[in-house]
Amino acid sequence: MKIRAFLAIPAGALLALSLSGCKDNPKFNQLPPFIAGDIQTTSYRGDNDLLTAGLGASGLGSSTAPTFADALNPTADELRTLAIHTNYRALVDTVPGGGYGSLFGPAVDASDPEGRIPGEETLAFMRVPGSKVPVTVMVQVPDSFDPDAACMVTAPSSGSRGIYGAIGTAGEWGLKKGCAVVYTDKGTGTGSHNLETNAAQRIDGRLTTDANADVQFRADLSDVERAAFTGQYPDRFAYKHAHSEANPEADWGTHVLQSIQFGFYVLNQTFGEEFRNGKRLVTVTPDNTLVIASSVSNGGGASVRAAEQDRAGLIDGVAVSEPNVNPAVDRSFTIRQGSGPVITEHSRSLLDYTTAIAVYQGCANRAPALSTAPFNGVFNPAGIDQNICSALLAKNLVAGADLDAQATEALRILEEDFAIAPEQRPLAPIHFGLAVSQSISMTYANAYGRFGVEDRTCGLSLAATGAGGEVVPLSDAAEARLFSTSNGIPPSAGVNLVFDEAAGVATNLAVSTSPSSGLQDYGLDALLCLRGLAEGKDPVTGDALASPQDIERAQRIARGIEAVRASGDLQGKPAIFVTGRADAILPINHTSRPYFGLNQRKEGDASGLRYIEVLNAQHLDVLNGFPGFNERYIPLHHYYFQALDLVYDHLSNGTELPPSQVVRTVPRGPGAPALTLTNLPAIAADPAEADRIRFEDDQVRIPD
Repeated sequence: MKIRAFLAIPAGALLALSLSGCKDNPKFNQLPPFIAGDIQTTSYRGDNDLLTAGLGASGLGSSTAPTFADALNPTADELRTLAIHTNYRALVDTVPGGGYGSLFGPAVDASDPEGRIPGEETLAFMRVPGSKVPVTVMVQVPDSFDPDAACMVTAPSSGSRGIYGAIGTAGEWGLKKGCAVVYTDKGTGTGSHNLETNAAQRIDGRLTTDANADVQFRADLSDVERAAFTGQYPDRFAYKHAHSEANPEADWGTHVLQSIQFGFYVLNQTFGEEFRNGKRLVTVTPDNTLVIASSVSNGGGASVRAAEQDRAGLIDGVAVSEPNVNPAVDRSFTIRQGSGPVITEHSRSLLDYTTAIAVYQGCANRAPALSTAPFNGVFNPAGIDQNICSALLAKNLVAGADLDAQATEALRILEEDFAIAPEQRPLAPIHFGLAVSQSISMTYANAYGRFGVEDRTCGLSLAATGAGGEVVPLSDAAEARLFSTSNGIPPSAGVNLVFDEAAGVATNLAVSTSPSSGLQDYGLDALLCLRGLAEGKDPVTGDALASPQDIERAQRIARGIEAVRASGDLQGKPAIFVTGRADAILPINHTSRPYFGLNQRKEGDASGLRYIEVLNAQHLDVLNGFPGFNERYIPLHHYYFQALDLVYDHLSNGTELPPSQVVRTVPRGPGAPALTLTNLPAIAADPAEADRIRFEDDQVRIPD
C-alpha cells in the first residue's frame, strides 16, 4: 500500500524516499530492544471487544458507569472496562442530539448493531534512553485486519490520560477501518503513587505495594526519604506526568515511533510467514502498510512530533485534531484574521499562556462581557473571583475603579497581550472553574523542570481534600479505580491541587487563602509563582527573580520548554490539522496557526500540510452536551474523522487533499435541535476564495 502513497510525489523524489524508508528500518520480526518486561496479549471476542469493552454503543452512551464486584479489589478486566467507558465519554459528546449514534459512534456504519469490534490486544512497557520511567504501549488488531491491505493508525493518549486515552478518537476510526491501532500513554497516564502506603499501579491498573513489582510509576525516593516527606506532608500522591523527573513531552515523538515499531512486531507475530530458524519472516512492513499518525490534543501533538522525527519512513501521513504543538518561535511572519489586528507575538509556549490564564481568568470571569457565559456562576464563586481581582489590583497587575473595570482589564490583558481569541469567551469561565489552566500550569512546570514530588514546586502538592479544603486520605475505593477514572492531571478523580503554603494550613488550591493578600483568592500566590517560573522574572514587578532557587528552577523549565518545541518540518508528508476557532485550552494563535506558518517557512511549495479551522468548534466536545454549549458548538470530532478519511483516501487512491480553509458550520441554536449534516458542511475540495487560508507576504491569513 505504501507505493500508492507516492502517487502524488515527483518521480525524482520517489527513489530517495523509498530508500530512506528501507535502509534504517528495524527488523520487524524481532522484539524491539526498547520493550521492557512481560508482554500481555488478550483476545476480546464474544462478550468483550476492543472498542467498547463489551459495553456496546449503548453502554458507552450511558452515563451509568460500570461497577466492580469488589470495590477495593477490581480485576484487570473490570478496570479496563471502566477505563474505556470513562475515556470514551471524556472526549466524545454522547448526549442524544449531538451526533452520537447518527454521525459518529461505534454503531455508525458498523455491521454489529452495537459496534463491537473483536480482536486481540497486546500490552507492554517500553523505555527511552535517559529515562527510568516506563511508557505504556498497546496494540489492538481487529479481526478485520487484512495483511494484504494493511493499515495502521497511531493513537497516543489525549491530555495526560492513560493507555485508553484515545480509544474514542483515533482508536474508533482505525478499528472500524480494519487497521491495527497502536497506542501509547506517552509517559503520562495517571501512574499514581500513594506516598503514604507506597501503592502504585501495575500496567493493567491494579494496585500493588510490592517494591519489586513492575509498575507505571513510583517517585524516585528511598523508603527513608518517603517516610520523611509523608511525616511532614501526609496523604500525598505523586503522579507520573508531573513527578517522573523525565519531561516526557520531549520524547513524545519517540514514544509514537516506538509504538509503530512494536505494532509491526505484533502484526508479524500474528501474520508473519511460518518460522524459519526460530524467527518469523516479516510479511507486514512499512513498505506494504499504510501508516497514519493521528490522535487529538496532546496525542495529536505527539504524532506531529513523530512525523517530524521520522527518519525511517514509518509514517505516510498525518491527520490530527487540535494538536498541542509548541512551534519553534519564528517572528519573521505574522498572523491576521480578517481585518483584525496583526499578531506578532504568536508561538508562546503552553506554560507561558496557560500560567497567564491561571493568573487572570478568575478575575476576568466577572467582566460584563462574560456575564452570560454558561455555568460561570455555578463553577466560579463570585466572592473568590472578586478577591482575585482585589489581589491583582493591590499588586498593580490590573487597574480599574470598580470590579467591572478590573475584570474587563484582566480580560483585555489575556486577549490583547496574550493574543487569545475573543471566540473563546463563552468557554473560558467553565475551563477556569474546572481548573484546566491551574492543573496544566502545575503539572507542566514540574515536568519541564524535571522536578520531583519532594520539590513541591511553588508550594503545591497532590492529595484528596475534605469539605473545608483540608487534606484527607483518599478513600481506598477511589484509589482502587484511579487507573480508570483519573485523567492523569489533578484535580481529577478525588485527587486535588493542594497549596501547602496557604495561610493557616495546607488547603485545596481552589479555596485557599494567599499569605500575601490574606484573601481567599484561589491561591494566587502559588499561581503567580508558577507564572514567574514560566516567564523567568518576577511576575509582579517585572524584575529579575531574586531567589537563587527560583532562578535555577526557571532555567530548568526554560530548557524543558525548548526541548518540546516543534520544528515545523513534516518532511513533505501529507497532513491535515483540524482545529476549532473557539479552542480555549490550546489557543489557536500559539498552536495550529503558527505551526502552519512555520511549516510554510520550512517547506514552502513542498509542504503537504493543510490547515482546517472550524467555526463554532472548541476543544472539549464533551461540553457540547450541556445547556448553553449545545446551542453554540458543533462536534470537532466529526471533522477529525473527515480529516482521517481524506488522508486515507489520498494515500490509498491519490485523491488530492483539499486546500487550507475555514469551515463555516451552523450552530444548533436555541433549544439545540438534533444535529444534522446541515450544521456540518464538509471540508470543501474547492473552497470559495473567501474561505481559503493562505500564507502570503510573510503572513498567515485567516478569513473571518
